[in-house]
Amino acid sequence: MKVKLGIFLLLLLMPALAEAQCAMCRAVLESEDSQAAAQGINDGIVYLMVFPYLLMGGIAFFIYRSFRSKKDPSS
Repeated sequence: MKVKLGIFLLLLLMPALAEAQCAMCRAVLESEDSQAAAQGINDGIVYLMVFPYLLMGGIAFFIYRSFRSKKDPSS
């Protein structure tokens, strides 16, 4: 159980470590004096990247649950 919790926390904190800017966005934003705009763009890209993974995870969970309920008639 602790291993699963550790993996979950690692995956949950992974977007904080991600550098999600494309090469063109990075080149334009690095030329500015203030890095606040670059950090905001990076956070926005990571934020938008989360939703497809949540959607696919939810679909995979429901498929898994439906297959498991068909195999196990006791539940």
